[in-house]
Amino acid sequence: MTQTHRPPRRARTPVPTGTSAFVNGHFPRRRALLVLLGVLGGFLLTVVWSAEFVDQTIGDNVANTLLGHDAKETPIQGIAAGVLFAFVSGIAGTFTACNIAAFGALAPLSGTTGSRFGRLVQPLKPLGWMSVGMVAVSATYGAVVGLVGTSMPQFSTAPTEPGSLSSRSVQSMVVFGVIGLVMIYLGLASLGVVPDPFARIARRHPNAPMVFMGALIGGFLIGRPFPLFRAMFRDAAESGNPLYGAAAFTLQSVGNIVIMAALFLLLAWLAGTRLQRWFAARPSRLAALTAVAFIVAGAFTFLYWDVRLLARREIIPWYPVAPWAG
Repeated sequence: MTQTHRPPRRARTPVPTGTSAFVNGHFPRRRALLVLLGVLGGFLLTVVWSAEFVDQTIGDNVANTLLGHDAKETPIQGIAAGVLFAFVSGIAGTFTACNIAAFGALAPLSGTTGSRFGRLVQPLKPLGWMSVGMVAVSATYGAVVGLVGTSMPQFSTAPTEPGSLSSRSVQSMVVFGVIGLVMIYLGLASLGVVPDPFARIARRHPNAPMVFMGALIGGFLIGRPFPLFRAMFRDAAESGNPLYGAAAFTLQSVGNIVIMAALFLLLAWLAGTRLQRWFAARPSRLAALTAVAFIVAGAFTFLYWDVRLLARREIIPWYPVAPWAG
């Protein structure tokens, strides 16, 4: 009898599976290069970013136009005026650095499947879950401000002396420093460099990452030094009314994302089938884009608020800044 020998079966290569909305499991090859480019991109943004132009030229003019008077010089009189001011100042702060960073990181997650109408509707769900986290944080912080706000660092109007940090600056550095590092970690997780922090919870609650992202955006209010926001902060603190504080801070956050959310939906609608096929041909491209966006946003947020701020306060000797951004 002769025996026939069957060729050994080749082991099947496991198909990568995503663990959460931010980690699709398809990791690109040149991960070190992507991390380097992301950090470099965030650093270069800190060099050219002008807070004065965004806060004053854009923010103040938008608020003055919508309110019909000088937003900084006119006192907020009454709850109705305060609610309107909160929403308008939120819109005026749309293009502040932290907001641009957050939505820049979310942009790669816009819908890229289905018809144009489907691509328009698809991002509404993650935006809705993001709003849940954002409102939870901003409403809670607003209620705290309404109760004890007059003794909080953001209530102070004392000028910052060169060579020192005010309590407001320390609060901003801590809040935005933590947010920046979290975004960098999420970017590294998207590349598979570090474990996905949402791997376990996303199995039962797949929208948890978007809720968390919304909480980060809501957390911007805890560190934000935007002048119009401080005016709203002081009004809510002096009211002693936690319900008013919660409502005002919630509307501030909602106003802050209205324009960016509209741009986010427009991006999803304009994303044609060509982009859809490009991502489908190599899913690692989406992972790379998501990771770089997170790392750019995180590096920018951390370097801008924790390193460049020290140079502005003359605590460290130098940080490169473009002539128009000084």
